[in-house]
Amino acid sequence: MIHTAVFVKSSPHWQQCPSSDLPEYAFIGRSNVGKSSLINMLTNHGNLAKISSKPGKTQLINHFLINNTWHLVDLPGYGYAKTPKKIREGFSDMISQYILHRTQLVCLFVLIDSRLTPQQIDLDFLYNLGENQIPFALVFTKADKQSPTRTKENVNNFLQTLSENWETLPPHFTASCITKEGKENIVQFIDASFYSLQMS
Repeated sequence: MIHTAVFVKSSPHWQQCPSSDLPEYAFIGRSNVGKSSLINMLTNHGNLAKISSKPGKTQLINHFLINNTWHLVDLPGYGYAKTPKKIREGFSDMISQYILHRTQLVCLFVLIDSRLTPQQIDLDFLYNLGENQIPFALVFTKADKQSPTRTKENVNNFLQTLSENWETLPPHFTASCITKEGKENIVQFIDASFYSLQMS
């Protein structure tokens, strides 16, 4: 359970991230996938992560201290076409360097819009994670925007597409920031992971 969530710092480069060796659980997804809303829901904080109607609001690596024991990391989104190419490339390098070199990273939560059919940009991103053996979990967002049946169909379709190239599928969750669906399961997953780290 998340009791406290405090902003620590924003960093333009992974080497400028907090020097603490606390475990990190990072969140990423295509722009406008509902990442800030999800983070605020998970942390019981209305405006911890800044929400904007304009995609691409997050432009730095943002660290939040959770329960004084681990860091939640809000990463810039990917794939927003209206962002200038040079800036997109900078975001891409910032994200990849953090993911590849940040040894404190325990799990990367990749957010997927549950309303959509599998998008190639998401699949490519996940395949790159797999090739680099980065542990990740999927969060299918905006489940409240359509019927539960449609959400289930889209999630199953996405997982089926992944299974064509993956022997073992990653953990996955369905979430809604309106109904709070998925909140308990995601937090319990993090808690269990954190507990396992402490016991190892």
